[in-house]
Amino acid sequence: MIVFVPSPLRCRCGGEAELQVNASDVQGALEVLAKCQSSLYGCVCDETGAVRRHINLFVNRDHIRDRNGLDTPLLENDTLFIMTAVSGG
Repeated sequence: MIVFVPSPLRCRCGGEAELQVNASDVQGALEVLAKCQSSLYGCVCDETGAVRRHINLFVNRDHIRDRNGLDTPLLENDTLFIMTAVSGG
């Protein structure tokens, strides 16, 4: 499956927009990032392994909170989108 990296975080993974990952669920994909892309992982998850407040994770079109959270299963053709929150005033 593919992990899509947004523009603001691409500098944390050598400029790559997409990373190929082999994982059965979202938690497993994050564990692969922790091992292979630790700088990117540190932007997505805090030191306890929780997803940071300003990061949203989507599997295809669905936010993981609307599915099974970090236990959301991943299929071979799925895309895990990392989205940074946008705010302003």
